[in-house]
Amino acid sequence: MSEITDKYLNSLIATLESSGKKYDFDKIRSAFAYADMLHEGQMRVSGEPYISHPVAVAEIVVSLGLDTDSVCAALLHDTVEDCSDKTDIGQIQSRFGEDVAMLVSGLTKLVAIRVEDKEEAHMENIRRMLLAMSKDIRVIFIKLCDRLHNMRTLQVKRDEKRRTTALETMHIYAPLAHRLGMQRMKQQLENLALQYLDPIGYEEVEQDIQKKYGINQNFIEHLREYISTELTNHEIPFELKGRVKTVYSIYRKMFNQNKSFDEIYDFYAVRIIVDTELQCYTVLGIIHELFKSIPGRFKDYISTPKPNLYQSLHTTVIGRDGIPFEVQIRTKEMHQVAEYGIAAHWKYKSGERSKADVDEKLKWIAKLIDVENEATDAEDFMHAFKIDIFHDEIFVFTPKGDVISLPQGSTLIDFAYSIHTAVGNKMIGAKINGLIAPIDRVPQNGDIVEILTSNATKGPSRDWLSIVKTSEARNKIRQWFKHEKKAENIVMGKEIVSGEFSRFRATASEAERDAIVDTVAKRIGMSSGDDIYNALGYGGMFITKIATKLREEYERVQKEKNPEPTVTPETIVTAPEQRHQKVKGGILIDGEPGYEVKFAKCCNPLPGDTIIGYITRGYGISVHKMDCPNVKSSLNDPEERNRWVKAEWNERESTAAKTVYEVMMHLLVVDRLSLLADVSATLADMRVQIMSVNTKKSLNGTMELNMSVGCNDVGHYNLIVSRLKQIKDILSITRGSPS
Repeated sequence: MSEITDKYLNSLIATLESSGKKYDFDKIRSAFAYADMLHEGQMRVSGEPYISHPVAVAEIVVSLGLDTDSVCAALLHDTVEDCSDKTDIGQIQSRFGEDVAMLVSGLTKLVAIRVEDKEEAHMENIRRMLLAMSKDIRVIFIKLCDRLHNMRTLQVKRDEKRRTTALETMHIYAPLAHRLGMQRMKQQLENLALQYLDPIGYEEVEQDIQKKYGINQNFIEHLREYISTELTNHEIPFELKGRVKTVYSIYRKMFNQNKSFDEIYDFYAVRIIVDTELQCYTVLGIIHELFKSIPGRFKDYISTPKPNLYQSLHTTVIGRDGIPFEVQIRTKEMHQVAEYGIAAHWKYKSGERSKADVDEKLKWIAKLIDVENEATDAEDFMHAFKIDIFHDEIFVFTPKGDVISLPQGSTLIDFAYSIHTAVGNKMIGAKINGLIAPIDRVPQNGDIVEILTSNATKGPSRDWLSIVKTSEARNKIRQWFKHEKKAENIVMGKEIVSGEFSRFRATASEAERDAIVDTVAKRIGMSSGDDIYNALGYGGMFITKIATKLREEYERVQKEKNPEPTVTPETIVTAPEQRHQKVKGGILIDGEPGYEVKFAKCCNPLPGDTIIGYITRGYGISVHKMDCPNVKSSLNDPEERNRWVKAEWNERESTAAKTVYEVMMHLLVVDRLSLLADVSATLADMRVQIMSVNTKKSLNGTMELNMSVGCNDVGHYNLIVSRLKQIKDILSITRGSPS
């Protein structure tokens, strides 16, 4: 071996030694020597010896904690395909054993999945990939490592090749990594692919990150020191890590959720890793005592894991400098699964439970193999595969041969915006296979689409919002109108609000409407009514979001002008004769099932409560507790009385299934450290899900704890209350939000 070759071998050996795992170094050295001999004289586009690539792939394989045979297969993965005149699978099996040969064979079959080909042309490659995965999941692990290194060195390729590879990565390999729970791999692949798919967008987000991080560069470090001190004082063993959200993650949120950069609340995050599940909830209590939590930003993925078995507690709080940040709390085992997915089984073997997790995560592969066996033709199989991995998408060419993947049913406008925002905004027409086509036409697989643009265009049309299929295109159109047509948006927004007032027959002057909209704007976190009008005008908000609030505010204003005498429910509630057809449905309205109902957030009724129904406009029937304050106040309005109907629980349905209902609890407690942790631990022990939690400290040494939990009925709720009252320093527990 040459001096250059020795350099790569030494690098690999150092990586193996630093891993701490027991590898068969002699077997790996032999595999390296054989690969080096076979690839002798071959060079990469970058000018490096070809052996540099399989070594780099092998080092990534080691970082996943895979075994000796996986490392050998990584070193040999290109030999059969690229050196077929020198070796074959039989020779590899005789030299390195059946397992290595099987892995290399599976990887050899994974020739580049070329998304620019028609479905029939590349379907066989995908089938082979699934079959190889079903036999040994290590095949796809090594292939993902291979793809990651190719993406890291993609800059030396031609522009066309870079984009094709990036598309393939974003639409095949990153989703596969996600389905396998390999979040670290997925994030790296997505970030690298985005650099080539939308370099301008990537650079803009990256600059925003650097700017924001530069302003608060010491924030994470100070945060770590502060939290570490508190956890140490509580004698809780922990690991604490800080991070900034990835470029692609922010990019996706900005476009998919129509958010500005400043609306990304989990830009900063702290991850706390502890030993036990109970310690997770204890740490959660400590965090909520140290920082003010943001309502609605708490997620308990421990009691309710994600479909890919991800487990963690997530909460977003406000730091001492007024900067929001996310806290993730999990055990070491949960962290292993979150970072490495199924590969954690090899990196951190943990017995039968780990084996069960692997089997669970591979069910979707087995399902696709079953579909393959049952499919009557290629189209059946590809349809099933796309729904499970990509959802359902098509591949369309640009005139230069670049491939654009789009969800099924996407239009030419979607295609234009998928290329670049500027292309969509300047679009004036399009051609499909050389022929002029209307811009709302839906292209088919394999079509060559050319977008016609003009710098003289005034931008997109509002009608496009009802035409486009993808959220990416819709959000980019809305962003254009948001920034370019604000005055016009406000005028349109006022017309929309005026129409809503007319719909519920409200008589109000323009000034009164503006005052009502201003009040509603503050209720939903906007600075003024003009922000609502603007959002309605450019399509960033629908009137249905604020319709109920507009009506409530209007009615409040009217009641202040014209107060009504008090009327009791008993004198108002009338209903047709009951017909006791308790067949199905959780709620009976006037004795009948099947109505569309929702449970009022103001009182959170539970089975066992006496309830009443309110006929809403366009939202079905809202179910309240009979003693809800909103019921009593509404019954005082003569125009509202006839909208209340008799409601009762369907006893047969409620006994047949244990539905989980959300209920608010207001706890008055002594303000002591770890009190919230005690509450969380008690609920976790009862397997009660915490849906949200918020605390408010008082000056008299007490603290208000408002939380929503899931329970089955009044009896279950009473049991929860009984258990919580056994906790020291809980002064009172009341149902519902504080008055």
